[in-house]
Amino acid sequence: MPPTFDLLVIGDANAEVILGPFDAPLAFGSPEQLVDGGTLTLGGSAAITACGAARLGLRVAFAGRVGDDDAGDYVRGRLAAHGVNISALRVDDTLPTPLTTVATRGDDRAMVTAPGALAATTGYDVPERLLTTSGHVHTASFFLMPKLAADLPQVFGAAQAAGVTTSLDTNDDPSGSWDHTALAPVLAGTDLLLPDAYEAGRLAGTDGASVMEAAELLARQGPLVAVKNGAEGALCHDGDTLLATSGVRVTPQNSVGAGDSFNAGFIAARLAGRPPCEALDIAAACGALSTRGRGGATAQPTWTEALAHVTAR
Repeated sequence: MPPTFDLLVIGDANAEVILGPFDAPLAFGSPEQLVDGGTLTLGGSAAITACGAARLGLRVAFAGRVGDDDAGDYVRGRLAAHGVNISALRVDDTLPTPLTTVATRGDDRAMVTAPGALAATTGYDVPERLLTTSGHVHTASFFLMPKLAADLPQVFGAAQAAGVTTSLDTNDDPSGSWDHTALAPVLAGTDLLLPDAYEAGRLAGTDGASVMEAAELLARQGPLVAVKNGAEGALCHDGDTLLATSGVRVTPQNSVGAGDSFNAGFIAARLAGRPPCEALDIAAACGALSTRGRGGATAQPTWTEALAHVTAR
C-alpha cells in the first residue's frame, strides 16, 4: 500500500511577528522605537518545514499542539492554506498557542518565544496510524518540547519498525545545556540530522572544531548529517564522505525560516530518490529562495523552481 502521507511533521507551530530592521538594540525604559516593517506570519521550525514540503509537492500531515485561541485559529488556518493536513494538530484548551517575536537588524535577529502548549506536547499527540503509514517522519525544536523529546526514541523506533525513515532538526537550546544524554537515544533512531553550523558544533560537543569535523562526529553516531552553513552554503556527511555546496546566491529580504525550507528541500529530494549530493544542492536552493519574502513560508519555491535554480548554477 502507498503511504497515506509522504511526510508527517511533528513539533512546533506558532504565530510569529517579524519586526525590523532595527538600527539600534532593543531598549527598555526609552521612548517607543519605530521600524519600517512588521509582518504577522506562521512560525515554528516544524510548521515552516511542513509548508515548504507541501509547496514542493509532498502530501504532508502535521501533529502537535496549539491553544484554543485566536492565535491557534490563525496557525491552523495558515497551515491548511499551505496544503498541510491538520487533522492531528491538537487544540489544547488549557494552554495558549506559542507566540514568537523576531526583531531583525542587518543579517542578525533576536527571537523571543512564549512556548505555551509546546511544553505539553508529547509522543501521545502523534497518531500511530500516521506514524507508521507515512513515507517519512520529521520533528523539530527538540529542546523546546521536553516531553516530546523524552518520547522521541519510542516515536522514531515505531516509525522505523514500520519502514518509515526519520529526521530531526534540534534547533537551538535556549537553556544552553545541550543535553547529550537525552539526545543520544534519539540520534540512534534518526536517519537524517539537519542542524545549522552552530548547532552541529554544540550537538557534537566540539568546541573549536570545524563544522566539517562536527558533521563527521555526528554522522558516526548513525544519521546522515546535512548542515546549513549560512552564506557558505551547506555540507553533508555520512561518516565517510564529505559533500559540500556553495548554494544559490539571492538578495535576501529576510532569512527567518531559511533553514526550515532547507530541511523541506532535503527531505523532498531524498524521498524522490535523489542521492545526497543532489539533495544538498536542492535543499540549499530551497533555503536561499525562501529568503525572497518576509516570513518563513511566504516565498518557498516549488519543486520546478528549486530544480531550475540548481540547474542554472
